[in-house]
Amino acid sequence: MSTNDNPPEEPMGSELPPQDEPARASGPAAGGAEAQPGKPDAPEPGAPAQTGRRRLAEAVWPPRVSRAQLIVALLLFVLGLGLAIQVRSNSDSSALRGARQEDLVRILDELDGRTKRLEDEKQRLEDQRKELESSSNQAEEARRQTVEKERQLGILAGTVAAQGPGIVLKITDPTGQVQSDQLLDTLQELRAAGAEAIQVNGVRVVASSFFSDEGGGIGIDGKKITQPYEFKVIGKPQDLEPALNIPGGVVQTLEKEQATVAVTRPAKIVVDALRAAKQPDYARSSSS
Repeated sequence: MSTNDNPPEEPMGSELPPQDEPARASGPAAGGAEAQPGKPDAPEPGAPAQTGRRRLAEAVWPPRVSRAQLIVALLLFVLGLGLAIQVRSNSDSSALRGARQEDLVRILDELDGRTKRLEDEKQRLEDQRKELESSSNQAEEARRQTVEKERQLGILAGTVAAQGPGIVLKITDPTGQVQSDQLLDTLQELRAAGAEAIQVNGVRVVASSFFSDEGGGIGIDGKKITQPYEFKVIGKPQDLEPALNIPGGVVQTLEKEQATVAVTRPAKIVVDALRAAKQPDYARSSSS
């Protein structure tokens, strides 16, 4: 019987499991503490206590602004700017709220008169257009209308005498309180009411006329006139006289200065004071 010197082989699958590593120390004994949910961390030793005011200040500053907050702020700014512009425009349009009743009546009368005159001018121009279109001799009709237009412009420029219906306004100033600016206001009121030709004490008044205070009287275009001041006005009497007598108008203003105002309606007004036609130095007709 032979002897085998080799050591016996270990049986398959009989390896010993590796020994477990020693468990790591945990818990209070290991010097660590588990964080418990819902409880704030304990303050570090030596740190100041967190008061409510300090926590609120840290939450507010520095501010943390998101993109959505910036967009909302921008939209609110644009909305506020639009409201401010709207309020300002409304306040500008309500400038007449503080006006007196007399001033409002006068403004309405002037607007009605201007609207009526513009409508009449529109109708007249439409009639002229129809005449030119329907006339068999358009050249002759054009010449006729040109002559009529020249006559009208001559009346407005004061180079042609005029006659027609209207009023005569006579202002007597015994105390000498009436000034040139008050006569100018009278002229403007008459023009606004539709006056087409005006003559004051023998002086033809045109668009370029000016009033000035002279010693012992009033000057028109440098020509001195004295009282009583007589306005000869060609226009529609039904519009001219009411414009002077509206509350707070020309008549009441002059009467406050102790002046006497008289308005009459003759059958025909003749305005025969003429002005010399001025030749322009530089302006030339663009059709030539």
